[in-house]
Amino acid sequence: MPEFRTIEAGAARIRVATQGQGPLVLMVHGFPESWFSWRHQLGPIAAAGFTAAAIDVRGYGGSDKPGEVAAYDMESLTADVAGVAKALQPDAAAILIGHDWGAPIVWNSALSRPEAFSAVAGLSVPFTGVPNRPFNEIFTEAFTAKGHFFYQAWFQDVGPPEAEAEADVRGFLRKFYYGICGDAPDGTWPQKTHGATLLEGMVDPAVFPAWLSDADLDYYVDQFTASGFFGPISRYRNHERDFAWLQAFKGRKLDMPTLLIGGDRDPAFNGFGRIADPGATMRQHVSDLRGVHVLPGVGHWTQQERPAEVNALLIPWLKGLQ
Repeated sequence: MPEFRTIEAGAARIRVATQGQGPLVLMVHGFPESWFSWRHQLGPIAAAGFTAAAIDVRGYGGSDKPGEVAAYDMESLTADVAGVAKALQPDAAAILIGHDWGAPIVWNSALSRPEAFSAVAGLSVPFTGVPNRPFNEIFTEAFTAKGHFFYQAWFQDVGPPEAEAEADVRGFLRKFYYGICGDAPDGTWPQKTHGATLLEGMVDPAVFPAWLSDADLDYYVDQFTASGFFGPISRYRNHERDFAWLQAFKGRKLDMPTLLIGGDRDPAFNGFGRIADPGATMRQHVSDLRGVHVLPGVGHWTQQERPAEVNALLIPWLKGLQ
């Protein structure tokens, strides 16, 4: 089992699960997860000769939970990552791995502070460079303006999304996890009109896929029952702040070793249909892409759905950095 520490990262206290000794590999989770989404990676990465560390992003689990939407912007979250890395390994640059929202967090941590990080890997979400416009404009044009439901549009107003998720945390997590996992049949994520709620039409399977056990789900339920969903959902309410902050890095590439892992059944991997070739897109914005791996039959929860396959890609990449 990992050891837990609370790190004063600068503007927030961040809980970190750590295991092993050696160069620091810092892992960042997505929505709606926690450090626990890296439970299958911590031990193997530690055994490979690294300090494996996985944070609770602010708003989650044992980390601070500010009450303002703006506290969950990308600038703040990348500062948390940099603060944790500095505290755990003050004299050397860290290696970053992120999944889902954790992928943009680590991509942009490395982009904004290249001196602090030596390599970065992303699962599920490719690096597409500094944006040309806020993502809320993109999903409004592609979905909302056409009357189509898009989950990030549902997340914009404070209150209703939190109330829906918190009314039945276990049911919410089961439906959300199942809806975009590789085991769910096509069409499980419902197509509906703008104005619907997230859970309308979502499926709670009679038997959940084996990659998430009842005990695993119990842990997540306990975490979100205690923390609520305001912080996690507020990540989606900062597209315009993120866009404004990132403009300072326009034209900058990630000039370090990078890695991309995704699943061929993950809607986030191709940007919800906007990115024809995630690897080719990344190569426009990174200088040293050392692999693009697309795992067949894998949905959104990459490292939880196929931990052995993901570890078999991550660990050689990590060892190759030494």
